[in-house]
Amino acid sequence: MEILKTKAKMQAWSAARKRQGKTICFVPTMGYLHAGHVSLLEKGKPLCDELVLSIFVNPTQFGPNEDLDAYPRDIDNDLALAEAAGTTAVFLPDNTEMYGENYQTRVALDHLPHHLCGKSRPVHFGGVATVVTKLFNIVMPDVAVFGKKDFQQLRVIRQLTEDLDFNIRIVGGDIVREPDGLAMSSRNAYLTPEQRKSALCLSQAIDIAKTQIAGGATDVIAIRDKMTDHINGFDHTAIDYIEFCDPVTLDEVETIGGQVVLALAVKVGKSRLIDNALIDPPQ
Repeated sequence: MEILKTKAKMQAWSAARKRQGKTICFVPTMGYLHAGHVSLLEKGKPLCDELVLSIFVNPTQFGPNEDLDAYPRDIDNDLALAEAAGTTAVFLPDNTEMYGENYQTRVALDHLPHHLCGKSRPVHFGGVATVVTKLFNIVMPDVAVFGKKDFQQLRVIRQLTEDLDFNIRIVGGDIVREPDGLAMSSRNAYLTPEQRKSALCLSQAIDIAKTQIAGGATDVIAIRDKMTDHINGFDHTAIDYIEFCDPVTLDEVETIGGQVVLALAVKVGKSRLIDNALIDPPQ
């Protein structure tokens, strides 16, 4: 497994593989890898000849007073997990390498970032779109794998790839959960043991909604109220949003009439956690 720390070396590595007729699968991350990240590597490994992981905590997707400086890091463990998963190369740039002194270009989407997490994190998806565009140009992958845990991010990346004519296939990796249902996240590391118990409210609230919809409930307000009551029954929780949306546009729906994505964000202690589910109403 090769470790490449500059854009020039990463581009040269990828170009050399392409001259050999090899294909590249890419998994971009911010590091602090867990089983969810490993599942993305494992999903991508058989799709191409080469498997590339990037580790970069992207400052442009963090707003003021967010957790950029505190974001967990463990590069030695990251590299060990990457190598065990069959990663061929790791792109490991620093901030100066990715954003030079005179950097002044941004990538922005008109519609998708203004829903869900974008309402409380207004700079986030512009930063995501910008860094992913840069990474695509640097790594030059044929396939890229992103987790479905951030459903909005996956939609943004699919739209960006289509709009900017990247010849890259975007693959979604399923949410990986702890045995008790908590979606795996690097930010789970912030949770105290007591907060860890409260964090189960997200997946439990999703199960409540699924049960309601399976039973024929269609009124979003009534379903949301039951979820809200459940989450508020836990200590250390503060709801950012609970929304039922069109899976393509992310526009909110008021009545369950077809497939919807249920997405929620809840602050547990100092950790802002997200979860989601794609739900079909009963036939």
